[in-house]
Amino acid sequence: MIRTVTLSVTVGLDGSRESRPAAEWAAREAHLLGLPLKLVHVQEPITEPIAAALFLGAETHQHWIERIPRETAEGIRLRHPGLEVITEQLSGRPGEVLADEAKDAELLVLGSRGLSGIGGFLVGSVGLSVVAHAERPVVLVRAGGEQAADEHNMDPAGIPSAATAYLPVVLGLDIESPDDALIEFAFAAASRRETSLRVVYGWNIPPYYAYGLSVDLELHGSLAGARTAALAEVLSPWREKFPDVEVTEESHYGSPASHLVDVSREASLVVVGKRIRRNPIGAHIGPVIHAVLHHSIAPVAVVPHH
Repeated sequence: MIRTVTLSVTVGLDGSRESRPAAEWAAREAHLLGLPLKLVHVQEPITEPIAAALFLGAETHQHWIERIPRETAEGIRLRHPGLEVITEQLSGRPGEVLADEAKDAELLVLGSRGLSGIGGFLVGSVGLSVVAHAERPVVLVRAGGEQAADEHNMDPAGIPSAATAYLPVVLGLDIESPDDALIEFAFAAASRRETSLRVVYGWNIPPYYAYGLSVDLELHGSLAGARTAALAEVLSPWREKFPDVEVTEESHYGSPASHLVDVSREASLVVVGKRIRRNPIGAHIGPVIHAVLHHSIAPVAVVPHH
């Protein structure tokens, strides 16, 4: 018998204040996609001695953990009438269970602790593990970013409003190895938000040009022009496929991560790619994604690709 899988927008819950903004963002995205929202609460197995030490009986503990997805679902149904909401209670190591849950999801959404000042947000060990191992898109949402207005332009009076147009979607793209899945995800995200797409490409000087470059401005200009033309060529067929999406192309010299973090302040979503690598030393996410995940102001979508 062939198994039929109904895709959903899945969000990982743990009862913390960080997971509430993630659930709200996931509900809005599920509405945009026309898909059900699946709330997954993963509970690490707890032994009787630990439960006793916490002054929790087995029944009391079970009742407490079942409240998390139930009460979250009730709130979301009230705030998002008509949205199909599914809840699931699972047991195991959260990083492993959520990465497995992502297989049957259109995308998986996780929360992350917000930091004050310029810090952006902090991704914990579970989030990093899921991003490293999941083979479906994973979105990290910063605590404090649960308001729909955060994704939109200010109204004419300078007041946050969800009734205005969405801020642009930002795509961090490496034109040396562009991937169709990554580019399509970003264009589709911009299209369903009816907003523009800002494509950011950061490049550095090839090692054999490094010496003496500071005094060779003509060479630097030539390299910059070539990079800009290459970026335009990569995006050309996607402009035709998504004619409703206005595209802005930005080719910058320097660290891709720093440019993406800078523009995240004026974005509804930042999209980056992660190459799927299966090797004995395990999965990893790379320095650019790591930096963007930790410092972006906007939610970050990490799209795995081959």
